[in-house]
Amino acid sequence: MSLPPDSWLFALNPPRAHGEPLGAGAIKFAAEDFVVEERLGFSADGGDAHVLLKVQKRGLDTLALTRQLARIAGVSSRDVGFAGLKDRHAITTQWLTVPASRPPIEWQGVAGDGFLVTQALPHSRKLKRGALKGNLFSIVLRDVTVDAEALSHRIEVLKTHGVPNYFGAQRFGRDGGNLDLVDRFASNNELPYGREPRAFVYSAARSLIFNALLARRVLQGTWNRLLPGELVNLDGRNSWFVLEEFDEVLAQRLDRLDIHPTGPMAGKGAALSGEVGALEASVLAEFASLVERLSEAGLEADRRPLRLAPTDLVAQLEGTQLHVQFGLPAGAYATVVVREILSTELPAQDAAND
Repeated sequence: MSLPPDSWLFALNPPRAHGEPLGAGAIKFAAEDFVVEERLGFSADGGDAHVLLKVQKRGLDTLALTRQLARIAGVSSRDVGFAGLKDRHAITTQWLTVPASRPPIEWQGVAGDGFLVTQALPHSRKLKRGALKGNLFSIVLRDVTVDAEALSHRIEVLKTHGVPNYFGAQRFGRDGGNLDLVDRFASNNELPYGREPRAFVYSAARSLIFNALLARRVLQGTWNRLLPGELVNLDGRNSWFVLEEFDEVLAQRLDRLDIHPTGPMAGKGAALSGEVGALEASVLAEFASLVERLSEAGLEADRRPLRLAPTDLVAQLEGTQLHVQFGLPAGAYATVVVREILSTELPAQDAAND
């Protein structure tokens, strides 16, 4: 095996930042218990090349949805654009684009196996992955055992300090099964056939390395601090700057969750310097063969915030049910917020969510 022996821990149960979970609960007991609404952050521009569709789906993953929409539109599924993958075992609302047709299709009200188009707007461009502002989550946890006062305190801690921005366990498949694919990629450059399956292996590999680095910094207590040489993220934006000198202004911005330290999404690119560069180099060295494979595959190095700041976080305990609502930026996982409150298990049928 080419992966470090604790890789499964980094993927499935990395260290928590705010202490042990306060209790346990069942997550995604029913589709209605996990409701997600995608926020694009922009409006349809009125162009005539594509149609921007708002779709509600249930019991259906995003790729299966694109195939159904493609059949209706008479195009390839590759021509259907979407901003992010959404859970199958949930009720989700997301935006997709299909090429405009002649004569035009009356998309609003179109329904299929597990979906309904609720809005259709003219738009000039195909929607690309990652082109969204974030997601709103409304989650119900059942059979909860938790002290109300401790719960209230923990919620305030999360609102004040944020949570580690791990990739969720579902990124790595059921029981971490996709890590076997990552290990074969690292060991023998073995990849599945097809563009989408290969991309998923690359994504899982980079996510594993990121989680390992973040786990190290959580254990060190530096996941929410800025180290010398840090590449700093502006909250909610794909924007960064190099830390040259830590002053009172940056300290205040860090405390109010306006800026965050970052970690590597492995690939080709220059390493950081200073204390943070040395720390990252030591973690990347543990995954040397995997980093080399990713670089050879042409993936460019990128950055991801180490800290996640949920917005409008609200929790309400009703008997043995806990209702939690919050917003997250694109690419963040709701389950990493929940795990800082309660211990949960994802259902076996759960799918990846970007």
